[in-house]
Amino acid sequence: MSALDWLIVLGLNGAIIAYGLRRARGTSTSGEWFLSSRSLPWWAVGLSLFATNMDNSEFVSATGTISSEGLHFLSAHTFGALVGVTLATFLIVPAIYRAGLYTNAEYLEHRFGPGTRVLGALIQIQYRTSVLGLMIWSVYLTLVGVGGLRPGLAWTLIVSLVVLSGAYTAMGGLRAVVATDVLQSVLVIAGGLAVCVAVWQAVGGWDVMMAELESPGMTVEGLAPGLAAPDLAHVSSFRGRDGNTSPVVIFIAWILISSGWWTVSHTSTQRMMGARSLWDMKMAGVLGVGVSLVVLVFTDMLGLFGRARFPDFAQPDAMYPHLIATYLGVGAKGLVVAGVVSAAVSTFDSMGSSMSAVFTRDIYARFVSRDRDDAHYLRVGRIATVAILVLGFAYLPLILRAPTMLTAFRSVTSVFVTPLLIVYLVGAVTRTNRRVGIFGLATGGLYGVVGFLDREVVDVSWLPAWLTGQWEAFVWAIVFTAAGCAVAALNPRWRRASPVTEGVAPSGWLAKSSGQLGPIRLHPFEGRVPLLASPALYTGVLAAISAWLVFGLFW
Repeated sequence: MSALDWLIVLGLNGAIIAYGLRRARGTSTSGEWFLSSRSLPWWAVGLSLFATNMDNSEFVSATGTISSEGLHFLSAHTFGALVGVTLATFLIVPAIYRAGLYTNAEYLEHRFGPGTRVLGALIQIQYRTSVLGLMIWSVYLTLVGVGGLRPGLAWTLIVSLVVLSGAYTAMGGLRAVVATDVLQSVLVIAGGLAVCVAVWQAVGGWDVMMAELESPGMTVEGLAPGLAAPDLAHVSSFRGRDGNTSPVVIFIAWILISSGWWTVSHTSTQRMMGARSLWDMKMAGVLGVGVSLVVLVFTDMLGLFGRARFPDFAQPDAMYPHLIATYLGVGAKGLVVAGVVSAAVSTFDSMGSSMSAVFTRDIYARFVSRDRDDAHYLRVGRIATVAILVLGFAYLPLILRAPTMLTAFRSVTSVFVTPLLIVYLVGAVTRTNRRVGIFGLATGGLYGVVGFLDREVVDVSWLPAWLTGQWEAFVWAIVFTAAGCAVAALNPRWRRASPVTEGVAPSGWLAKSSGQLGPIRLHPFEGRVPLLASPALYTGVLAAISAWLVFGLFW
């Protein structure tokens, strides 16, 4: 990269970080720090959701996975995201919002008891810090592959980004994070579309790309011996690396993976809880998914273009940086790398803010130190922000062992995240007893651990692949979690217990801080919500677009 490119990268991101530090000033209460006192408009929350969803690992992993395995990843970016945001904004998060709670793990105690809350908090911290590892590695690949930096200098820059994003996050909390996310989203969109246009023009368009993909000798690295390479441009052609997995199972798995991000992850639900009304929350979800769908569909095509032009490329996760380095000129290359870095900083601050909130409220204030003043918990949250960001580096060894970094993420996600998603849904849509939560997490989590050990640590010969395979595990996680929930729900003694009012009520600072959130607003309109402002209308439009893309054009 040229000096001009680096000036663009450092200048744009430096300005956003400086703005974040400026907006961080004046945050003095936990309500402001954790949820911005429920004052955020829909467009700010929606762009923040997009910026957080579109971390740099999404660009790198999507391009690498599709160039290696085909277009099945499109299911996650269409139906997966839409199902997830619909469950979150119409069912799960409104229940948390109305209860005056700060975190989704806090809701688990409200609904199922303290044990479920602790498990939920620990699962979230593990889940999101694993994503931090993906993001850190994808930034490294971009800085080395595009920027030409030496490894030591690249790691120094990454650590600096973590420190700077952690600084304004620790100072200003959600308010500073959302303010910077809005600016970062613009930079991410510009950079992502710039590389898509450049590669499209260089390759010669869709027809040329398809002709190259259909040429003899096209293979899929890692596919079981003797299996034909799938048609990379169609969702249903990929049947797992062993060739035995139904594309329907893979489609369901992607829906569960994406739904986990929008519902289980406090990184996304924290923003929704900070919305100024329930209508703002729903519209923010529609905006976040809609913008993500447009940018990610273009990004998904990069994987096909990259594979067509470089059929023997050895390292799939390096495909996105390679395309940038090959096809973009001076200035444009700096804009794209600036977008990648901005996406990284956006996710650094988002995860630092959300996971520190989970640790502070759901573990520290609930079980360690219950009744200190508000300033004490603000300090704990700020310190926890830095600790959470450091944890992301611990997942690098697992990521480096996997064929692609998305493979590592898929293997980890099915262990606890899918069971937790099912438990949230049970809590939001049923009135069943409180024991259901812990039983569901126990059975689903036990299955997840056994499956993970069989896949990643010791291959247990008597466990069949259809039971513990990476894709099948998502479906079985639902089955085992639902079975545990059913056993607890049908117990005659527990069925008579009150589903909500049993257990320990919030006390000390946790109870006091709920009063800082202000009243619950349904929407900002006088009278009824106009038809053209209906979140359900736009959700339906996105569903139609997703169906057309997945089942019409690319199935």
